[in-house]
Amino acid sequence: MTEVFSIPLRTRFRGITVREGMLLRGDAGWGEFSPFLEYDAATSAGWLACAREAADLGWPAPVRDSVPVNVTVPACPPDEAVAIVRRSQGCRTAKVKVAERGQSVAEDQARLEAVREAIGPAGLVRVDANGGWSVDEAITRIPLLDRAAGGLEYVEQPCAEVEELAVVHRRVGVPIAADESIRRAVDPYRVRDLAAADIAVLKVQPLGGVRACLRIAEDIGLPVVVSSAVESSIGIAAGVALAAALPSLEHACGLATVQLLTDDVVADPLLPVDGALPVRRPEVDDAALGRVVAPPDRVAHWRARLADVEAVLEDRRS
Repeated sequence: MTEVFSIPLRTRFRGITVREGMLLRGDAGWGEFSPFLEYDAATSAGWLACAREAADLGWPAPVRDSVPVNVTVPACPPDEAVAIVRRSQGCRTAKVKVAERGQSVAEDQARLEAVREAIGPAGLVRVDANGGWSVDEAITRIPLLDRAAGGLEYVEQPCAEVEELAVVHRRVGVPIAADESIRRAVDPYRVRDLAAADIAVLKVQPLGGVRACLRIAEDIGLPVVVSSAVESSIGIAAGVALAAALPSLEHACGLATVQLLTDDVVADPLLPVDGALPVRRPEVDDAALGRVVAPPDRVAHWRARLADVEAVLEDRRS
């Protein structure tokens, strides 16, 4: 059984205003397959493996019953950033997007100053550049943003290439987290081998599921932050399952992104309570799904895409 959803976002995020995806039903429950639209079949294979794991196998037993989470602040004006932090349901860590194309470092500084004021002196602030800087830009801008934030917990993916991360890691005093250098890399362990980061950011869909991420976490030997790909609560549940199964969880996770969506496919969305998500698995709700069901042309698009990605997985198994 499959369903296709299309949910508008509250704020433009990662260049999109609508989040689309497919829900798959199996013996173990619902899984989500929602690679971004620009991803080809090969890049999307891990996303489908994750959905199949959720639907057909289920997840390892949790070792905790809640997961601390950060509030995610898009590359928005300062007043909007403040509003997002204040309605975050007790999140004590904020992840702020920076290095947005067309924006200046002054805009990033103003956003961070606003977030610091909103979250208070005891809160933690981290930034995510999505690989948007050169090495020189990262080395110059990270200290400026560190001051604007009143101290940064870490900087996520300041540069695109892992070799660049290694240089920045040696040159700045703020901890570095690797995201794309793990999930998009042919060899995710180069982050470890080059001593390029202090923290590994793992996203369960792109990396092929909970079990695959647990293996990476064990082998890479770095503290892990589990982050979302802006999924519905069905997809977020897989990220929560990963965070709940990790032997150690030192940092808040980036899984409180259902708040970025205007609706959901479940009646009881995975939203933070006092800064944490409960470890549970919500069910697709017919009424909720009816509100966000995709139009016929998008359903056809996703069914064709599913077939293409299934063919890739089949080739890899043979």
